[in-house]
Amino acid sequence: MKALGLVGARAPTGFTTSFHEPKQKPLRNNPFCVSCSSSSKTVQEQAKTAVLKSEYKPGVFDDFFLNLFRNKLVQEVGWDSQRPGYDGLIEVVNRLMMKGKTNSDTIEAAVRVLRALFPPFLLELYKIFIAPLGRGKIAAMMVARVTALTCQWLMGPCKVNSVELRDGTLCSSGVFVERCKYLEESKCVGICINTCKFPTQTFFKDHMGVPLLMEPNFADYSCQFKFGVLAPPHEDDSVLKEPCLEICPNAAKRRTVARNIDVTTCPKT
Repeated sequence: MKALGLVGARAPTGFTTSFHEPKQKPLRNNPFCVSCSSSSKTVQEQAKTAVLKSEYKPGVFDDFFLNLFRNKLVQEVGWDSQRPGYDGLIEVVNRLMMKGKTNSDTIEAAVRVLRALFPPFLLELYKIFIAPLGRGKIAAMMVARVTALTCQWLMGPCKVNSVELRDGTLCSSGVFVERCKYLEESKCVGICINTCKFPTQTFFKDHMGVPLLMEPNFADYSCQFKFGVLAPPHEDDSVLKEPCLEICPNAAKRRTVARNIDVTTCPKT
């Protein structure tokens, strides 16, 4: 969901972070069925689910980043969860979704949270002096590295990679999230789109002068950040056509109580 760090720092030359995990099997669109099974099968299924969870070893500053982000969210929402850590953060994010009367309200609120993480003058200086350098490539590579370094507590293991820009050239201004923890824990396409993807794209473009396109994959929970690539208008983004996740609690409730409505579209998109 969000880039957090000292964006004014010099970008390390040729620096990347990498993590190696086995490829994951998609969770979406698995047929729902009920069958008799032994306890050993249940244990095997639980073990399989545990393997699918993204693995990340907490860093020294992770608690600081989490608490800072959560405090800004609480200030925006006006409510805090009693649960500690990441679980409590997700509950506050859900309250943010419920607070907005429209998806646009939620997106704007999430952008305000991101802006509150930085001193105002820092964002303005970056946009004026750093963003234009090298036709925007330098700024894009800088924020990609800061994102990969400082946001793994939120998204899970990720690494800097090369992406194709609009002019056809390759630039090491991408960040590939192997399996997004934010999506995995929220279990909701709407939360991903309205509190992470759209707000983050807007924040970087409007307040830091760096175009950004985020491409979440709801089949394997990966996500590709493309700094330096302009995203389409929200209403034209194909991500809005994505169906609910099978594990989405809201979708599960709708499937249970509603037999004559379309439950393939996420109710929060």
